[in-house]
Amino acid sequence: MRGVIAMALIVLLVCYLFLTMVSCTSSGPTFRVDGVISDAKDSTLVLEAMTLSGVEPVDSMRLKADGRFSFKVPAAPQDSTAAPEFYRLRIARQVINFVVVAAAPGGSSENPLTDIHVEASFPRMATDYDIQGNDASRTMKTISLLNIQLQQQLAALDTVFTLSTLEKIDRAKLLVSQYKQTLKTDFILRDPLSPAAYFALFQTIGSQMLFNPEDDRSDVQYFASVATQWDEHYPTAARTENLRNIALRGLRNTRQTRPIELEIDGDKVHESGIIDFGFPDIRGRERRLSELKDNVVLLDFTAYSLPQSQQRNILLRELYAKYHSRGLEIMQVSLDADEHYWKTMCEALPWICTHCAEGITNDIVQLYGVTSLPTFFLVARDSDLRARDTQISDLEKAIEAEL
Repeated sequence: MRGVIAMALIVLLVCYLFLTMVSCTSSGPTFRVDGVISDAKDSTLVLEAMTLSGVEPVDSMRLKADGRFSFKVPAAPQDSTAAPEFYRLRIARQVINFVVVAAAPGGSSENPLTDIHVEASFPRMATDYDIQGNDASRTMKTISLLNIQLQQQLAALDTVFTLSTLEKIDRAKLLVSQYKQTLKTDFILRDPLSPAAYFALFQTIGSQMLFNPEDDRSDVQYFASVATQWDEHYPTAARTENLRNIALRGLRNTRQTRPIELEIDGDKVHESGIIDFGFPDIRGRERRLSELKDNVVLLDFTAYSLPQSQQRNILLRELYAKYHSRGLEIMQVSLDADEHYWKTMCEALPWICTHCAEGITNDIVQLYGVTSLPTFFLVARDSDLRARDTQISDLEKAIEAEL
């Protein structure tokens, strides 16, 4: 009898240890996706992860008459700087996209990820739904609805018999161009760091990507803009590495051929003085760096669409107000893709504002070794490039030393 009891205790101990190990391995961050999808009785609802390698199923369930569902999803351990991850809920071909992000500061330390709540109606689940949890997922809904609207408009063109084939093609190109421009101005340029900007970059029409970062020089700029922001905030994330690789490959593919190729290490450019260049200012006048040879120049490569741009320009105003009368000049080179947006944002700035239409793909920009924005250089009165931002610990003291 004692042997039986001892064996039972051993079994219980093994079970306890096993359960302890399981609970330890599954005690990492989780998020919950729940809600109601009406009119979908007996339909299979699938939760899928949108990974870099494709769509991967995470969990599924058969819906009952009340349409209620709930998924508790484990996530890799992460902190508040972890990159967003993208998922979708799917019934048949009806899809709801959403993103999981770190909870706002001050949220629950036990659950650092935002939960998602969805209420929808089948079979119009892809358009007839409400999503709660984070603003990014609601913005993604707006992008998805615009995409669906575009595809409906393209399909409707086939039923217009008063248009010729060429007229239909032209009309289709216009519709796609308008959608693409909306993504650029309203979602990507407005906040390149946002999950919505990332989501916008990878929109498709049918099976074809809307943006072409391989061969379209203009499209590469938008990938580079988002990649720069993600590289700063999520430097170790796999999505950041993928964005960076796409942007760099696009830069190589679309580089314009020059009769003479110049190769200058941006970190050593100060050894041979400045590289002169000219870009147009807000009135279309070409402004050259060499014109400012009698000034101490803060040469600033930037983009006004960056989230921190406004606050940063406030700091530059303080420097300009303090030192301009003593010989400081600021020359900003905007790499914003939207020229109208650049003109609007810099119209009231007191220093020299120029625009580089080619963005980060421009040869001069690359010769200066600009790989992230903003990047600035300090140029002395003798037109010698003294240092770049990474070599300056106190900008005000560095300016004082040159005046």
